[in-house]
Amino acid sequence: MKIAEIRELSTKELLERIEADSVALNRMKINHSITPLDNPAQIKALRRTIARMKGEVRQRELNNK
Repeated sequence: MKIAEIRELSTKELLERIEADSVALNRMKINHSITPLDNPAQIKALRRTIARMKGEVRQRELNNK
């Protein structure tokens, strides 16, 4: 997910996506440890997407103060 797409989402939607993607990331990591994924770079991409979303939420918090 690109940063432009992230900025279009509301804060509530962002928090929901972070929660859902975090669960998906944990599930991916566990599945990868049992049987390797076809594309392990998905883990890295999802981790970075979560970080981008968390960064946007934090930036919004700081701008509202």
